[in-house]
Amino acid sequence: MGVLLAWQLAVWAFQIPRFLLPGPLAVGRAMLDAPGLLARAALTTLSEIAAGFVIGAGLGILLALLTGLLPGLRRTLTPVMTFSQTVPIFAFAPLLTLWLGYGVAPKIAIVALMVFFPVASAFGDGLARTPKVFRELAESMGATPLESLRIVRIPAALPDLASGLRIAAVYAPAAAIVGEWVGGSRGLGAVMIQASGRMKIDQTFAALATTILIAVLFKAAVSHLALRLEQHTAGSEAAR
Repeated sequence: MGVLLAWQLAVWAFQIPRFLLPGPLAVGRAMLDAPGLLARAALTTLSEIAAGFVIGAGLGILLALLTGLLPGLRRTLTPVMTFSQTVPIFAFAPLLTLWLGYGVAPKIAIVALMVFFPVASAFGDGLARTPKVFRELAESMGATPLESLRIVRIPAALPDLASGLRIAAVYAPAAAIVGEWVGGSRGLGAVMIQASGRMKIDQTFAALATTILIAVLFKAAVSHLALRLEQHTAGSEAAR
C-alpha cells in the first residue's frame, strides 16, 4: 500500500503525463471501465498458463522417470538439455506462432517449454540422489528396478519435484504473456499491446496488474500442491 501511495504522490508532484506513467487511481479507473474485457482476457491467459503447465510438467515428470530407469539415457540427455537452456525459450515464440498459428496453441507450447526443464531437471536430480542404502535394501528384497522406482525413489524425490513445480509456476505466466505479445488477439498480453498502440497506457497497466494478480494466485495454488507433496513424503518417512 505504501508503494502505491508513493507512486500516486510522485505522479501528482511531478505532473507526469498519463501517457507516460498513469497513477494507481487512473489504473484502478481503467480496470473499472473495462471489467468485461479484462475478465475475458484474464480467462484466456489463465487457460493458456494452466494447460501449458500441465503439459510441460507432465512431460518433465515422464522424462525424469525414464532417465531414472535408464541411467544411460540421463547421461545422454543431460548435456543436450543443458545446452538447450542457453537459447532463450522466448526466441522460439515467433517460430511457434509461424508453425502453430495465432490461436492458443503456440502460447500453450511456449508455457510448456518453460515449465518442462525445471520440472524434469529437479525431479530427475531427486531420483538420481536417492540414498544408495534405500536402493540396495529394495534390491535385496527382490524389487525390480521399476518397483524400486515406485516404492523408494519416487517418494524420496517428491520434495525435489515440489521445488521444480514452484520454480516453473513463476515462469509460466511470463511465458504466456510473451506468447501473446508475439502473436495473439486475445489474452492479457494482447490487451497490453493493443492498449499501448492506442496510447491507453492506463489500460496497459490495468492488464499488467491483472497479470500480476493471476501470477500470484497461480503460484499460490502450485505452492499448495507442492506442500502437499512434501507433506506426503514426510508422512511416508514417519510411517517407515
